[in-house]
Amino acid sequence: MKTLYVMDPLESLNLEGDSTYMMMLEANNRGGTTFWCTPQDLFALGGRAFAKMIEVNVLAVEPFFIQGPAVDTDLGEMDVIWMRKDPPFDMAYIFSTYMLDLVPSSTLVLNDPRAIRNFNEKMYALHFAEYCPETLVTREISRAKQWAKKHPKVVIKPWDGNGGRGVLVTSHEDPNFGSMLEILTDNQQEYILVQEYLPEIIEGDKRIILIGGEAVGQMLRVPQKGDHRGNIHVGAGVQACELTDREREICAVLAPELQKHNLLFVGIDTIGDKMTEINVTSPTGIQEINRLMGVQLEVLLTDQIELLFNRLA
Repeated sequence: MKTLYVMDPLESLNLEGDSTYMMMLEANNRGGTTFWCTPQDLFALGGRAFAKMIEVNVLAVEPFFIQGPAVDTDLGEMDVIWMRKDPPFDMAYIFSTYMLDLVPSSTLVLNDPRAIRNFNEKMYALHFAEYCPETLVTREISRAKQWAKKHPKVVIKPWDGNGGRGVLVTSHEDPNFGSMLEILTDNQQEYILVQEYLPEIIEGDKRIILIGGEAVGQMLRVPQKGDHRGNIHVGAGVQACELTDREREICAVLAPELQKHNLLFVGIDTIGDKMTEINVTSPTGIQEINRLMGVQLEVLLTDQIELLFNRLA
């Protein structure tokens, strides 16, 4: 198969923890041809999508990447296209999904660009509100202040944040609460989430990977001392863990929805018995979960891609 990864530049990857690298490596190991480009390399002509893409041979040892020249190529010539650009989920990101909408149906585009565009990580979880912490979405400072009085502590965060950016733990009694709201809402111009604080975060934030709607691996991300964020980007450690009955129930509820919307590779986050996010844009965790559980998630994922491709053919 010929696979294109729309992603961040290769030189920016942390190869010890990057999931896209593992996906590319597995595709190459199976004899496929691998290409990469950034979203900025996409363009459209005559109603068809193209990219200035680079063929790359991906290795498990240095030099890791052997690259060819950049070549303008019709995306319809690819068998599979992966959208693996990390957030932020901004208008540039959204516009790249419009470009991918122009790819012919003979090419698998994963995750489905329409689903990526429609289902923001934090907002999509609220479609399953019974499994989520109590949440207010607003840009009104007075509304946030009033709602926060319901809880001893709250978490406030931007709707489009990632990697723990802008996540704050506070309370309505905090003298800085108003200032925090002013900053995060940009003086009531931007929406934020205000959520009940879940004390179980002290024990960790769980990442569960679903492939084809099935839970195939998980890890617990434990905040470092003095921090409340269970994000590896900000220093959280990882530990092996099991799924609870509640988490299995959440995954079972999500499975048919993910399959319906062609969301093949998804990562959900839970704290205690609550789901906080459904990550559909560029889920991570393959390498960490592989090490903790003795699995090869990139193999399972590539198996699924081959099944889908064979059905399409």
